[in-house]
Amino acid sequence: MPTVTLTKDLTLALSVRDRHASADWYAEKLGFTLLHHMDEAGWSEMQTTTPNVVLGLGEQAEPAPGNLVPVFGVADIATARAALEAEGVRFDGPTETIEGMVSTATFYDPDNNALMLAQDLT
Repeated sequence: MPTVTLTKDLTLALSVRDRHASADWYAEKLGFTLLHHMDEAGWSEMQTTTPNVVLGLGEQAEPAPGNLVPVFGVADIATARAALEAEGVRFDGPTETIEGMVSTATFYDPDNNALMLAQDLT
């Protein structure tokens, strides 16, 4: 039995140089719909054509190629993180919160692939 209960939401997070240009590209080429630009957080979200799957675009000066990070939605990030840590899962620093928006925590699988938990605070 899993130690964490996930919501049915999945965000695929990519680092990009220019979120606005990337959002235009994904809308034009793949038919994704802009949900919002959060300029103060350097973050944009696009609804993909797959239900409950969102593409998140995080702005970075020099994004590394192949930098996709699956972000799994959880109802309570503190409970989910505690359950994974109790199972020996390694996290990268503390949980980060942008008040009124989201709390996130990055963790790693056995092959050192980055994954993330996110609790929607809106």
